[in-house]
Amino acid sequence: MILNWILALVSSALLVVLFPQFSFVWIAPVALTPLLIACWREDRWRWRFALGYATGFVYWFGLCSWIHETLAKYAGVGSATAWALFVLFCLAKALQTGVFAALAGRLLRSSIAVPGIAALWVVLEWTHAWTGFEWLNLGNAGSDMTVPLRLVSYTGVWGLSFVFALMSAAIACLILRMPRSRIAWLLLLPGLYFLPDIPGEERGNAAAILVQPNISDDAEWTPALIESTERQLATLSLSPMLGRNGGSDVIVWPEMPAPFYTEDAGFMRVTSSVAQASQGALLTGVVARAGDGQPLNSALLTGSDGKMVSRYDKVHLVPFGEFVPWPFGLLTKKVSSEAGTFEAGNRVVVSPVGAHRIGTFICYESVFPGYIRQFVGSGAEALFNISNDSWFGKSAARYQHFQIVRMRAAENHRWILRATDNGITASIDPAGRVVGATKEYVELATRLPYRYRQDITFYTRFGDWFVGLCAVIAAIAFLV
Repeated sequence: MILNWILALVSSALLVVLFPQFSFVWIAPVALTPLLIACWREDRWRWRFALGYATGFVYWFGLCSWIHETLAKYAGVGSATAWALFVLFCLAKALQTGVFAALAGRLLRSSIAVPGIAALWVVLEWTHAWTGFEWLNLGNAGSDMTVPLRLVSYTGVWGLSFVFALMSAAIACLILRMPRSRIAWLLLLPGLYFLPDIPGEERGNAAAILVQPNISDDAEWTPALIESTERQLATLSLSPMLGRNGGSDVIVWPEMPAPFYTEDAGFMRVTSSVAQASQGALLTGVVARAGDGQPLNSALLTGSDGKMVSRYDKVHLVPFGEFVPWPFGLLTKKVSSEAGTFEAGNRVVVSPVGAHRIGTFICYESVFPGYIRQFVGSGAEALFNISNDSWFGKSAARYQHFQIVRMRAAENHRWILRATDNGITASIDPAGRVVGATKEYVELATRLPYRYRQDITFYTRFGDWFVGLCAVIAAIAFLV
């Protein structure tokens, strides 16, 4: 029994070190193996659930420890309450891993255990987006694996999660000396070499000026400081080193910890004048208002004539950041400095920039692959991501978030231009490669290349079809 608990905790440790700050991605194919061996050794489903639940709890605790720091610093609660909220979070998120272990122990008895277990993992991983908080999927560990990455333009990140879970299950079967026919499913993997290669390296034929203002999130916002920050943004955007008429299609200001509002006439004059002076479009994070007066986390696009082109209102809000799930509002104020809870937007917006069209998603929305594909499906030829990763402090979360954004580029074969308050600001190509990135915690503006593309991947067109297929495979494995 003790060995089973050790095996479960080994799996949780392997899952944690897959991702930044460790990034030992080469262990992805064996990360679930110890837990699966423990599930085979345990006949009682309740104890298997407990083993998986412990694995999930330790995994989320190790991967997302930055949540405690964010709550303690920004949510208006003490350290003890922040720890309590974080532990509750981990207890809730561990449920999927518990269910996986409870069911995987039975699936291991199936003649098609290997694909059945991999499919079950994918289905339960997909449910995180619908149970309060989504973050890193197992497949994100493959963001630099060029051959497996060929799969994501067809299946999304779920295909990579399936491959790694499949390998973990096969290795578990091998260690447990099951019939060799069980691991024959690994013969499917060489088929990845026959898929079309990921997009090759290409030179950008367009450019964007990405502004990284490095604004302190602890600032006491007075009218004088707001005016000074507006001047700072304008100066960075129109720096002589960048060239005011250097052919940049878009200037991008990130989501910022500053009270910039669409109803602020002074701020709107600044955005208008910068766009006109640059002879290009200006994209910026801003707080807008819904019809009922509630704040909206928005992206505002201003054309080269100084007039507003479009406004996108963030649809997927951050739990405890932009809204507080009931009943936790009784315990915390929330990260945002807004007086009221942010209201969610309700539609994807694709905006014209010259003869082309772009889509903008905001910060945490990058974790939803099925949502980001809707921008490309609606006609976006390039994607822009504005984010304020200063909420993460100097934790590994900012690098985890960046890895997630890279996967969205590979799934949809789109360039992504990412502007953040203090890093990581970057240009990402359609294979998820980082073409250029800035130093963190530095005030700067940089010109980075990109290219407009009109091709549509299978995943962009058909979405999370592979998750549905996995649900069928898992059900068949149970019946067998």
